[in-house]
Amino acid sequence: MKRRLLLVSNSTLYGGGYLDHCQQQIQEFFGEQVKRILFIPYALHDRDGYAKTARQKFQSLGGGNTFRLLKTLYDQNLLVEIRRRVIEDGVPYMGSSAGTNVSTASINTTNDMPIVYPPSLKAIGLVPFNINPHYLDADANNRHMGETREQRIAQYHEEPDTPIVLGLREGSMLLVEGNKATLLGTTKARLFVRRKPPTEHEPGTDFSFLLTQSCH
Repeated sequence: MKRRLLLVSNSTLYGGGYLDHCQQQIQEFFGEQVKRILFIPYALHDRDGYAKTARQKFQSLGGGNTFRLLKTLYDQNLLVEIRRRVIEDGVPYMGSSAGTNVSTASINTTNDMPIVYPPSLKAIGLVPFNINPHYLDADANNRHMGETREQRIAQYHEEPDTPIVLGLREGSMLLVEGNKATLLGTTKARLFVRRKPPTEHEPGTDFSFLLTQSCH
């Protein structure tokens, strides 16, 4: 398999600018051989402004609303073509936040509100599991009584045949090269497997096993 993916949790990290926290990984990922990058701005309503922001940085990727992004990919009949180009032709794919969500099996574990309705929650499927970008740990001092991120993922796993979910905290990213997957960045990731307790994983963890199983 020729796929090369850089799946980033967030576009902006507190205290820095757009993509500053992953600039080195972006440069290493694309290298000098990549001269042109196709930026897909569908995750935000202001596509021109979004594209300008990306162009000023690296002419690359982005976040925004996952539902809007996926719906427009369906509207433009791009899901199959993107998957073919990445999986079969080896075209590098980079996503952040919403762009990371739509690269996975489905967007069921996005944090975004469904401001629009795509025909399906099934995503591009560049990897056979789900990712929860911007993963947040429970705060014992917070008086908010809503579900924690961990509880919401547990609710998702109450449904049958739901895939593994990788919680990427802000500052973390997953590098996929063929059948090898490695956690990069400065923060840990949390892995959720149905009917098993969640586990913590340090940067540098080999997650290749996620790519070679059914992940249910």
